[in-house]
Amino acid sequence: MRLDKFLAHANYGTRKEVGEIIKSGRVTVNDKVIKTRKEKVKDDDYVEVDGYKVVLEGFMYFMLNKPKDVISATESYEHDTVIDLIDHPQYRELFPVGRLDIDTTGLLIITNDGKLSYQLLNPKKDIFKKYYCKLKNDVTKSDVAFLETGIPLKDFTTKPAKVEVINDDEVYLSISEGKFHQVKRMFKYLNNEVLELKRVEFGNLQLDDALELGEYRRLTEEEINNLKNLI
Repeated sequence: MRLDKFLAHANYGTRKEVGEIIKSGRVTVNDKVIKTRKEKVKDDDYVEVDGYKVVLEGFMYFMLNKPKDVISATESYEHDTVIDLIDHPQYRELFPVGRLDIDTTGLLIITNDGKLSYQLLNPKKDIFKKYYCKLKNDVTKSDVAFLETGIPLKDFTTKPAKVEVINDDEVYLSISEGKFHQVKRMFKYLNNEVLELKRVEFGNLQLDDALELGEYRRLTEEEINNLKNLI
């Protein structure tokens, strides 16, 4: 990563401001004065400003609009991961809160706050996740009744879901669990097939419409506090 971006992530100012800091000779990398902002730094480099070690961030919180063909994991030998999309010097500390299937898009929280992640995924909290579902067949009133009562899958019966019908073959489905392929399995039980699945909400956090697939942004302080208030 470029030195100016590294220092900006460490809250030493904007890219322009840290450029001036570097130019003035106040920055050393492994005890060597560096005056070019394009200097590349590695994870194990020792960076100082004015003789003080640069300490990067504590807890970090990002909202990612997950694209298809990227897996919700921290590492993989076969596929790109959601962490590969995050350009940050501390990316190795980050992990996704829960998972979305490889062909599912939408809202994914990326953080290094293990306590918050654990609480948000705790089934006892009943925190709902909302999905946009495009289906092969129309959804009937009977289907809605089943979904809102609970679907008896092979290994468990789902808790009552919330259903908002958009069109005959499009619904918003909100569930409080997050079992493997759960939404797809629920509609398969109803002899239907999910053609497109996108998570649009996690608790009180909504996917930012301004984020294109593969893009991310930091959560605001208000959004972070709202999530913490859920637990």
